[in-house]
Amino acid sequence: MAEEAGAWTRRGLLGGFAGGALGAIAAGCSSSAHTATSSTTHPRSTTSTTTGTLPPRSEWRKVGSLPDPSKPEGTDLIPEIDHIVVVMQENHSFDSYFGMLGRGDGYTLDGRGQPINSNPYGSKYLKVWHATDPCQPGGVDQSWNNSHVQYDGGTNQGFANSHAGVAAMSYYDGSDIPFYWSLGRTFPLCDRYFSSVLGQTYPNRRFMMAGSAWGLVNSDSAELVNPAPNGTIFDRLDAHGISWKGYKALVSTLLIIPTIVGKDPADVVDISQFHSDAAAGTLPAVSFVDSNVLTEDEENPQDLQLGEAFVASIVSSVLSGPKWERTMLIWTYDEGGGYYDHVPPPPAIPPDGILPKLATGDQAGLYDRYGFRVPTVVVSGRSRKNHVSHTIYDHTSILRTIENKWNIGALSMRDANAHDLFDCLDLTGTPPFAEPPRLAQPANTTGVSACTARLANPATAAAAAQPNPPAGAFVAKRPGI
Repeated sequence: MAEEAGAWTRRGLLGGFAGGALGAIAAGCSSSAHTATSSTTHPRSTTSTTTGTLPPRSEWRKVGSLPDPSKPEGTDLIPEIDHIVVVMQENHSFDSYFGMLGRGDGYTLDGRGQPINSNPYGSKYLKVWHATDPCQPGGVDQSWNNSHVQYDGGTNQGFANSHAGVAAMSYYDGSDIPFYWSLGRTFPLCDRYFSSVLGQTYPNRRFMMAGSAWGLVNSDSAELVNPAPNGTIFDRLDAHGISWKGYKALVSTLLIIPTIVGKDPADVVDISQFHSDAAAGTLPAVSFVDSNVLTEDEENPQDLQLGEAFVASIVSSVLSGPKWERTMLIWTYDEGGGYYDHVPPPPAIPPDGILPKLATGDQAGLYDRYGFRVPTVVVSGRSRKNHVSHTIYDHTSILRTIENKWNIGALSMRDANAHDLFDCLDLTGTPPFAEPPRLAQPANTTGVSACTARLANPATAAAAAQPNPPAGAFVAKRPGI
C-alpha cells in the first residue's frame, strides 16, 4: 500500500510495532462510546438495491435505529445462524481477481474471449492484462488523492495515468488463484460490494468497525488516538453479552481503533485458536480474522498466493467443523488497492456530519460515495446455490448483518441504511450446502513465497519489482466497449 508522505506506514506500524507503539496507544485510550437512541422503524435498507439511487433525505433512517423496534436490543432475530466470521484481506479490486471469472459483472470480452477494458495511458490506451506472476509489482496506489484521480469523475478512466501506472491494469485468473475462483464459482458472489470510501485501509476498516471514518482519509496512524465518536460494533456486542474474538496471524487490524483492543485485550488471540475453536464448534458469535500483515494479506509486493492459502485454511476449518451449517463466513477486501475496476462507485449516504480532513492540494471529496468494488463471497452451509448478488453493499453491510442478527442499533447513518448480506443465504428448510462442497486447492501450499528468492537476488530483483504488460496491451485507439 502506498502511504502519504509523513505518515507512519500501515505495514510498519501493524508489523514492526505489533507489541509496542500501537499497544501503548490501545492501553492509553479509553472508550467514549455512547449509543444514540432512536426508535425509527428499520426495514432492510433505504438505498435502491442495485442502482445506488438514494432516497430523499427525509427517508434516511437514523443512528441508533433498531432492525425490529418491537423487540429489545440484543435479541437474536436470525436463530438459524450462530456464528459470523469476517475475513478481510488487503488491496484488490473485484476485476483484478474476478474480471475473467465468467460469473458476475466482469470484463467485456471480444470475440476471442479476451478482455477489452482499457484506460488512457499517455497518447495510447492500455488494456487490462494478465499478470501471470503472483509477485505483485510495487507502485499501485489507492490513497485518497489517487483513488479520486482513478475515479475520474465517474468514468474509472484514471487508473493507468494515476500514480498506480500500468500495474493498475493487471489482473489474475484461475490459473493464479484457483481456490479463490473455486469460492467465487461455488458460493454466492457479490458483484456490487464496494469498499466504503475512495481511500486506503484505515478509513475503510474504520467504516467496517464503526460505520464512519470520522475525518480520516488515508492510513495515517497519528490519527489513531481519536476514538470512534459513536463507539464500535464491539462496544454493542459487549453491552449485550454477545461473544466475539479477533484472531490474528501476527497482529490484529482491530488496533486501527485502539480502544477495541485496549478495552478487551483477552479477546484478541492467535490464529491457531481459530482452527481449534472451529474444530470444537466453539467459535464466538462474531469472529474477525487477520492474516499475517507482512506476508499473507495480499498487499503488493507480497506473494498473493500465500494470502490465498491462508484464506483457504480458514474456510477449510469452517467447512470441516461441526457448526458448518450454522456459520456465515464473509470473505472480502478492505479496498481495491489501486487496481482497475470498471464499475464506477455509486453515491452513498454520509455516515455523519464529520468532514474529511483534507490538506491543501488534496482532491476534493466527502464521505458521500463508495470506494471501488472488492471481491466478496459469502460462505455458509446455508449459502444460496447458483447465486450472484447484485445488491449494493459496502463494509457497513457487515455491520448491518451483525445488527440485523442481534437487533443492534445503528452506529451511523451509513450502516443504518445499508443492506445486510443475508440475501446470500437460504434460511428455510435444509441448508443448500449441508454437505460441504469440494473446493480447489490454493496455488501455493508450501508456505514459502515465490517472490523471496527473486527479490533477494540483485540480478532479478529489478525485473521482479516492475510491471511488465505485454506489448499487445498498448493500443492506439480505445477498444469498443
